[in-house]
Amino acid sequence: MMDNHISDRAKNGFLAMGGVLGAIGASSCCLLPLVFALSGISGAWIGTLTRLAPYQPLFLAFAGANVGYGFWRVYRKSRAICGGPSCGTSVSHRMTKAVLWIAAALVVIAATTEWWIQLLI
Repeated sequence: MMDNHISDRAKNGFLAMGGVLGAIGASSCCLLPLVFALSGISGAWIGTLTRLAPYQPLFLAFAGANVGYGFWRVYRKSRAICGGPSCGTSVSHRMTKAVLWIAAALVVIAATTEWWIQLLI
């Protein structure tokens, strides 16, 4: 029989990437066009990104839930002492924590874009 068990390390990685993707989705209406313009990427297609603005709260909720649950899974005290290969290495734990912190920063930036963008313009 096949074992469909996903390791805790993979679950944490999926949560971290879900937070990053949700933050990118939340910033796609407002922040992403500004980043493209500042980096020299332009085109009429950038204006179509504003159609995603009504979905920004959903993207923020998705990203916040992923980041929050990811932080809970990574920083909670483990009940069992783990020593096998399914536990991962200290490098993978540090990588997951770094991606979670980057995702958290992206979520905060995306959530507060309307406030601080006025300071730049």
